[in-house]
Amino acid sequence: MTENRPTHRVRQAEDRTLSMQKDRAERSGGWHGGPKSGSQNLESEVRAQEAKAEQADEGMQAARQEGMKLPLIFVGAFVYAFGMNYFLQPLHLYAGGMMGYAQLINTLLNMAGITFGGVKIYGILYYIMNVPAMILCYRRLRHRFVFKTVFAVTCITIFMQLIPIPAEPVLEDRLAECMIAGIICGAGIGVILRMGACDGGMNLFGMVIASEKQGASIGKVALLSNIVLYGFCLFIFDIPTVIYSLIYSVFNSVACDKIHTQNINSQILVVTKLKDTKPMEVNVMGRLHRGMTEIDASGVFTGEDVKIFVIFVSKYEVNRLRSIIHLYDPKAFIVENEGVNIDGNFNKRLT
Repeated sequence: MTENRPTHRVRQAEDRTLSMQKDRAERSGGWHGGPKSGSQNLESEVRAQEAKAEQADEGMQAARQEGMKLPLIFVGAFVYAFGMNYFLQPLHLYAGGMMGYAQLINTLLNMAGITFGGVKIYGILYYIMNVPAMILCYRRLRHRFVFKTVFAVTCITIFMQLIPIPAEPVLEDRLAECMIAGIICGAGIGVILRMGACDGGMNLFGMVIASEKQGASIGKVALLSNIVLYGFCLFIFDIPTVIYSLIYSVFNSVACDKIHTQNINSQILVVTKLKDTKPMEVNVMGRLHRGMTEIDASGVFTGEDVKIFVIFVSKYEVNRLRSIIHLYDPKAFIVENEGVNIDGNFNKRLT
C-alpha cells in the first residue's frame, strides 16, 4: 500500500440520517461543502435508495430477519436469568435498575412477613414495573424494538421462575462469585441489546438517552441509576452488601458495553481506484443513512488516481458497509478505527 497524498478538491456528502430529514427544507440545495455538477441527481438517487431501504425495512423480508433474532434473544434472556438466580441471588446481593428495585421490594415484603410460597415474586414485580417503561418507549423507539423487548422481558420473567436458586453460594469466594455474576448477566443483556431488543427497566431509558445524547451509553446510564439505588440500600442493609452489589454492577456494565456493538463508534477509511463511485455512494448513503467525505488523492509511488472515503458508523454497521463496498470494488482497501469519540451531529442507532 503506497502513501496517498490528498489534492485540493475535497467534497463532503451530507449525513443522510433520518433525524436530519427535517433540516432538508431549510437547505437551499446542493451538498454541504459546496455545489458540484450532478448534485441534484445524486440527491434524488440517494432519496430513492432511502425509500427502497425503508420499504424493505417494513416488508416481509425484514419481518423474517427480525424473527431470526428471537432465538438469540431467548438465549440472552436465559443467560441473564441464570446469572441472577444461580450466582447473584445466593449472595443476597442486588442487581441494578428495575430488577434491583424488584429485589428490594421483595426483600422488604419478606421482612414484613409477607411471603408467596415458592413463587419468586421479584421476577413478577420486574415484569409489572416494566410495563409503564415499555408504553413510554413505544412512542419514542421503533415498534419492532418494543415488541422484541416485550418478548425478552417475558422470557426473563419465565426463566426467573424456572431456574432454581441454590441454598448456598456456588463459590466460597464471595468477590469472585460477584464478578462472575456481573459478567454473565452483562453478557446476557448485551446479547439482547445486540439483537435490537432490551431487557427492560433502566436500560429502556438508557436506550433513549444514548440515542439522543453524545457520549452516553447503556452501561453508563445503568451504572448511574444503580448508584442511586444502592444509596437507598445503604440505609437498609450493611455496607458490604452495597459494596459487593456495586462491584457486580460495574462488571455487568462493562460486559454489556463490550457486546453491545451498536454503542461503539468506528471510523472507516475506504481507498478505491474506481473511476465512477457514484453507485457506491448512493448505496451507502441510501441504505445506511450515513454521510461520506470523499478525498481525491494519488499514490506517491504509482501516481495512480485514487479516491478516499471517510465514513463514521457504529461497529454494528461495519459488516454491512464492508459488503456494500466490496459489491462495487472487491479490491478496495478498507481500514477500521474502532472506538472513536465523535462530537457533533452523529446519529446513534441502538435499535
